[in-house]
Amino acid sequence: MSTDAMRPLSSTPSGSTARLGASLHIKGEISGNEDLHIDGTVEGLVQLDDRKLTVGASAKLTADVVAREVVVYGSVKGNLRARDRIEIKKDGSVVGDLTTARIMIEDGAYFKGSIEIDRTGSSSSDSDLDKPAYTRSGASSTSGTQSHAPVTKTSS
Repeated sequence: MSTDAMRPLSSTPSGSTARLGASLHIKGEISGNEDLHIDGTVEGLVQLDDRKLTVGASAKLTADVVAREVVVYGSVKGNLRARDRIEIKKDGSVVGDLTTARIMIEDGAYFKGSIEIDRTGSSSSDSDLDKPAYTRSGASSTSGTQSHAPVTKTSS
């Protein structure tokens, strides 16, 4: 019997990553249960719930991404959601909203969008702590500042 047949589906050998080459152009949805390195062009959705997505330096994604971990060396236009972490490397570019537990943006990287820190490990405290810090604070600071203008101090 082959050792591949006996290996659990969830484990991939170290160094085993699926690759989409620079000459490939995909329009649609990519989903799977293995790590993926993209060097080509993708339009649509990339969903690798428990896996790592690496966007190579020559890659151009116009896609929403859902993965455990996302590392961006190339260009992404779309929202990124990573359960564990998102990294934007020095030559990477992301235009879209990020939702993750951990974030790293290197000096020289380009990012335009919003960041939401989502600590999924402590979901009960998330609703109590994160909503005031991220949702209400951001919303009330734009509209609340004008309504409280007479109360704030003014400089002469």
